[in-house]
Amino acid sequence: MRLDGPESGNIEDRRGQRGGPRGRRGGGIAVGGLGGVAILLLCLFLGVDPSLILDDGSAPSPGIQQTQRQAPASAEADRRFVAQVLGETEQVWRAQFDQLGRQYREPTLVLYSGATQSGCGYSQAQVGPFYCPNDQKVYIDLDFMAMLQQRLGARGDFASAYIIAHEVGHHVQNQLGILRLAERIEHTPGGPDANAMQVRIELQADCFAGLWARQAHDARRILEDGDIEEGIGAAAAVGDDRLQQQAGQRVRPESFTHGSSAERVKWFRTGLERGEMAACNTFAGLPTVTQ
Repeated sequence: MRLDGPESGNIEDRRGQRGGPRGRRGGGIAVGGLGGVAILLLCLFLGVDPSLILDDGSAPSPGIQQTQRQAPASAEADRRFVAQVLGETEQVWRAQFDQLGRQYREPTLVLYSGATQSGCGYSQAQVGPFYCPNDQKVYIDLDFMAMLQQRLGARGDFASAYIIAHEVGHHVQNQLGILRLAERIEHTPGGPDANAMQVRIELQADCFAGLWARQAHDARRILEDGDIEEGIGAAAAVGDDRLQQQAGQRVRPESFTHGSSAERVKWFRTGLERGEMAACNTFAGLPTVTQ
């Protein structure tokens, strides 16, 4: 990637700080950290249930703990990359909201090590990158995310940028009232169940990530050879069907929370090729309710 733009100032760096005591979750649910596979090598990249990748459902394996304790090779370089990518998302989404006659309120991105307290409760790195609607913050443990990318074969700077853009996509959904509306649709007679609605939410965030890449590249030529392939490969690698197959499980579409590999690639490509929010309507055909 070619990142020459300004860094975002909305970075909260908690790395090296203690996560604090466990607490009851807040009144909301973190988005982007939910899914369903049962072994570490297939755990979260854009979201998988952490209880399924832990030895006892509550604590990481010794190997993971050791990885979390290691200092990053270049903490400042990592922070700068994240700040530049977040800055790119801010430019794109400010412009998109301007077109809607609305103001984009930028999220804060929290960098942490091992565990931290969020507006959605106490969170460990094993939950993976996630967005908390309560405090409008994206949470990422860069060391843990890098380990997952390596084990999943999702390497490359654009793969990392895509993760950030996906989580920012959930913030966009929150700003537009989509998350609130999705919850109401779920509880409407004839509406989809919770898993099916979660799939639509996640696929729209994939589409928004593609839209971001298209708009940022058109404006500032940020993409280089191989970047798009990295994004497509990452989206395909974490389809619920592929993860279940690689875990030796039967593919169970009713259990999907993020969509199949084909669906994730399709919606990322849709956002990338169309570059407009109207193209990212993953909720077509659902019952209509008012906000």
